[in-house]
Amino acid sequence: MRIAGVDIPDKKRGEIALTYIYGIGRSSSSKILTKAGISVDKKAGEWNDAEANAIRAIINSEFTVEGALRSEVQLSIKRLMDIGCYRGLRHRKGLPLRGQRTKNNSRTRKGKRKTVANKKKATK
Repeated sequence: MRIAGVDIPDKKRGEIALTYIYGIGRSSSSKILTKAGISVDKKAGEWNDAEANAIRAIINSEFTVEGALRSEVQLSIKRLMDIGCYRGLRHRKGLPLRGQRTKNNSRTRKGKRKTVANKKKATK
């Protein structure tokens, strides 16, 4: 079954299956299902066409998901970089921007270690 351009796994509970859509988490998925009048425990493969259409309608009307959300996030990051605020500068440099230490950790943001050679001692 496809919702918002994403293949929803049929064998998972509805609450979990909807989280495969970018921009929908556990709380959002449970709200969508209660609004559509579907049990949270019902598997996604057991939804009939009417239930699937109700879910699609709710997602389209009330949520920004997938491509639109990704582009919105990218535009927000670009705006921060353009105005030159602290967070924008950290994005530009590829460093963590929420106050984390960078001496030892932050490998996710900085990437693989770049080894720097030691200075050689001057000979007399």
